This record gives sequence, C-alpha cells and structure tokens, in this order.
Amino acid sequence: MDVDGPDPVRRPRLQDVAAEAGVSTASASLVLRGAPGPGSATRERVLDAAARLGYRPDRAASLLARRRSRLIGVVMDVRSTFHAQLVEDVHEAADEHGYDLVLSTVTRTRDEERAVETLLDSRCEALVLLGPELPAERLDALDRQLPVVVVGRPVPSAGVDVVRVADDEGVAQAVEHLAGLGHRRITYVDGGRGVIAAGRRGGYERAMRRLGLAQQLQVLPGDAGEESGARAARALLAAGDLPTAVVTYNDHSAVGLLDVLLRSGVDVPGAVSVVGFDDSPLARLAHIDLTTVSQESDELTRLAVQAVVERLDGGRSERREVVVPPRLVVRGTTGPPAGG
Repeated sequence: MDVDGPDPVRRPRLQDVAAEAGVSTASASLVLRGAPGPGSATRERVLDAAARLGYRPDRAASLLARRRSRLIGVVMDVRSTFHAQLVEDVHEAADEHGYDLVLSTVTRTRDEERAVETLLDSRCEALVLLGPELPAERLDALDRQLPVVVVGRPVPSAGVDVVRVADDEGVAQAVEHLAGLGHRRITYVDGGRGVIAAGRRGGYERAMRRLGLAQQLQVLPGDAGEESGARAARALLAAGDLPTAVVTYNDHSAVGLLDVLLRSGVDVPGAVSVVGFDDSPLARLAHIDLTTVSQESDELTRLAVQAVVERLDGGRSERREVVVPPRLVVRGTTGPPAGG
C-alpha cells in the first residue's frame, strides 16, 4: 500500500519535516535550531511543517552527538524575590539562544559553594551567579573550569565576566530625589559587609557630602532581609527623633521598615519618606507602592546570557564587564517633608 506521509505510529523525524517543507535536511535543522542562514519563507515553511507533523526534536540525542549539554547553571537565593525575577528573565533570554537552565539554590542551610558544586555535577556549560558572595579567588578558579558570569556584583578578576548595575549611582539617585523634595535628614539602612552593600553605602555617603549634607549622615546596620529594616525602624522610633527620609539597601529591608513605621502610626510619606533598591515585584504591589531604584533586570539578564553565548559559541576569551545605568522609579512612599 502506498503511504503519502510518515508512518503515523513512528515519531516524526527531521527528515520528515524537511520532506514536508520541501527543503534540505540541513536547512530544516538550521531553522529548528534557530540558527542564522535560511530566509523567512524557508523558516515559515519548516515551522509550519514541524507543527503539522507534531515534530519534537530529540534533544538528548542531539546534545549527546554534539557532546554539548547546552545547559546554563544559575545560582539564586530562594529568599530573594528579585532573584526570582532575574531567573525568569534569564530563562527567556537563554531560550532565545537554544539554551536551558539548571537552577541551584542558596537557602538558610545551603551555601553558595554547595549550590555551585551541584551545577558542576550537572554538566552545565557555564554558570550565571546572581549577586554571589564567594571570594574573587574562588570565582576566578571556577572560571578556569567553565565560563562564569557574575550578575550584580563587581569582581576584580582576570577571568570572570561581570554584568551589574552602578549601585553607587543608584543610591545617589535616591538621595538626590529626596534632597530635591526638600529632605535634609536622610538616613541609610545598610546591607552588611558584602561588596554590593559597600558600593551602595558609598553611594549614599558620597551623595550626602556632595549635597552639603555631611552633618546629617546616618548609617544604620542591616542586611538583605525584611527584619533588618524592621530593626532599623524600631531603633529610630526608640531614639524619638525620626529623620524625614530613609533609603534602604534593598526592597525587602524597605518593606520591613514600612511595616513597623505604619504599625506605629507614622505616616509614609507624610512624616517619613522611604526608598528601596531593586524594583522587585514586592515593590510594585499596590499596597506597598514603593519608590525604589530599578536594576533594569531584563537588560542585566540579556547581557549575562549574551556573555555566555559569546564565550561558548563565539569563542570570546577576554574578560568583559558591563555596567548598566540604574533608574529611579518614583511611587507612593516619597514626598516632601512635613512643613516644607
């Protein structure tokens, strides 16, 4: 009996798609891998044929044949809503280049070193590390094993690629915004001892001095969690002399600060203005409506994946650091100080 198409009980193959579209197997392969070369008409025919036949590439066999995993390992802190947003953006950018992700998490009981080792065991071809705290020497050693891209943190390294926002400039924008509204007593809630925290703290201190507000400098200890912002708010309330504005290390700290202030009857922004950092999904919630500094997460992740692709597919060997300008996002937690 004559059969016009592929056997319906057999999984459609690349050759079937090529025959259905009337193109060579090589052309069909280029289209289905998203590789450059075929024209738009050819791409449309191949994709239509693949859809009609229900073709799904045998990814495992293809990768085995090429001895490639096409996996990018990503280390994220599960406690960070900003990291969750970054991972979503990395997924999208990686998919456009034909890569998939393996996630490894940092938790209260699982540190970065263990998270990285899991990714190395998973045959990842490159690592994307979100705001890592590993020392530069360890990051450099990792980069000698496979390409490493650090997102969000400066690293004085000869090998590691870096894609980050200008943290000091971001905090400076927050201080300048508040000063422009008339605030003079602007307090900063710190983020701890890390490199990122140091950059943001330095941005606050330099901006205050530049604006002639050195006498009003006040840095309260803190970290990346909501509780650090809550502790700072309680300390300010206990002192009995609130500043008119507070800038925090990140959005989580800002939310903790807001919670204690509002529960204590302090009007925000009427009595105290608050600015966070990251523009995380938390900041955009209608009942929080936090003025914050955006790290332009979609641009950070696009550039991070681009750096991976340049190393793995393009053969680039020299180190690259890209600094993305931050952007202040003004919402409902900032306004002029009371009485002026």
